Amino acid sequence: MFDYFLEGFGMALRLDTFGMMALGLFGGMLVGALPGFTTLMAMAILLPISFFLDPIVGIPFLLGIYKGGIFGGSIPAILVSMPGTGAAVATSRDGYALTKKGKSRKALDMALFSSVFGDTMSDIFTILMIFPIALLVMQFGPPELFAVLLLSLVIIAATSGSNPLKALIMMLLGLWLSFVGTDPLGGVERFTFGIFDLKSGIPLLPMLIGVFAIPEVASVVMKNERTKQLASVLGERLSFKEFRASFRTICRSTVIGTGIGIIPGLGQVVAAMMGYSAAKNASSHPETFGEGELEGVAAAEAANNAVNGPTMVPLLTLGIPGDNVTAILLGAFVAQGLRPGPQLFEEQGATVFAILVAMVFANLMFLVIGYFSIPIFSRLVTIKVSILIPLVIMFAFAGAYVFRSDSVDLLMLVGFGIFGIIAKAAKFDVMPMVMGFILGPPMEYAFGQTVAMTNGEAVNFFLTERLGAVLVLIAAPVIGYLLWRRMQTVTVTGH
Repeated sequence: MFDYFLEGFGMALRLDTFGMMALGLFGGMLVGALPGFTTLMAMAILLPISFFLDPIVGIPFLLGIYKGGIFGGSIPAILVSMPGTGAAVATSRDGYALTKKGKSRKALDMALFSSVFGDTMSDIFTILMIFPIALLVMQFGPPELFAVLLLSLVIIAATSGSNPLKALIMMLLGLWLSFVGTDPLGGVERFTFGIFDLKSGIPLLPMLIGVFAIPEVASVVMKNERTKQLASVLGERLSFKEFRASFRTICRSTVIGTGIGIIPGLGQVVAAMMGYSAAKNASSHPETFGEGELEGVAAAEAANNAVNGPTMVPLLTLGIPGDNVTAILLGAFVAQGLRPGPQLFEEQGATVFAILVAMVFANLMFLVIGYFSIPIFSRLVTIKVSILIPLVIMFAFAGAYVFRSDSVDLLMLVGFGIFGIIAKAAKFDVMPMVMGFILGPPMEYAFGQTVAMTNGEAVNFFLTERLGAVLVLIAAPVIGYLLWRRMQTVTVTGH
């Protein structure tokens, strides 16, 4: 493994990798700084660009968008109280209050420095942790892989959204969609309804762009929000003394965000809220939070950016995306011929570590680009949405078409886009559906291999072996928690 790391370190030191990472960082900040436009939208639309690049260039490009977009969302949150991403909601509590006090530059600087620190520390943690985890996962056979994937789907259903029943329905829908096409084990067509274009299954890219980007565009159009007046002067820069005063809070939030990042299904929003709450509870002056407290900005931004690195651990070692954005990253890995999972480190270990090392270098570029570009990005909040929406739609359709050059993919895009809009209006989270769609094939294949290994006695195997007992012991309280949350929902809503 250490040889893979050394080889990967050398592979990451490429000028084209640094150039595309810088472009991704700038693009992510650009999109994040636009009120109503999200990192998820940018990732989904720009995903096809990575397909035409070397994996060591294309994946870091997407990671740059990811990192830059999460920070970029804090810019409108601080300046006009319109979070550019869900993770920036906690940032807006104190950020906008600081802007009204004429301290917007201090708030933006604190957001940048906290983001870079949290992201860098979590990336280093990821590189250190992925060694032992990858070695452990390499010992997994089909039964262990099936057990882990099944448990992951249960956890995702239990933690996605406010209604676990809706999440479970969406996850089952995603699993069903993953079965459309030809059975990988028996070669039999399933759920194609005689449609030739469905024999190869439902393509991932039109689904990702359709359910993630199109509803976001529709939401921006329907809200038609007018941008608030932007202060003409950003104010003084953050001093080192002010940063040092919040350093303990930044470290605490980094630990919180790192822990949450490892768990599939939680993500930046949960991390930001938990980091902010922890800082407020630990503060000697909690009454100042929400009134313009730099420590509040630091807590939220360090936590939500610390999620970025650890989400790569379950993604790379088990092929399990931690959130919507890493689901898109999984699509990029698969399109590049890098199927995340137990065998990835044996087959492409150096490439994996090159990507992880590039993440750390991206943070250094992130600091420089962000520091000098804040005045530019801060003016983007005034750009009219009517100018941007047609461009976004054009990129969405071009991105869905360019990978396979098949017009059917455009119909898929429209279909999933309409479905995504309806699901969002009905308050159904599409993330469990996407997770079910992505994890369904490897889980089915692992189960099929397990059946073959056990001569058709797979059920008895899982009930009698230690692995099955451990799975039941872990899954039982999770399912119990899911049912308890559903009962709480029924009690509150009365239906």
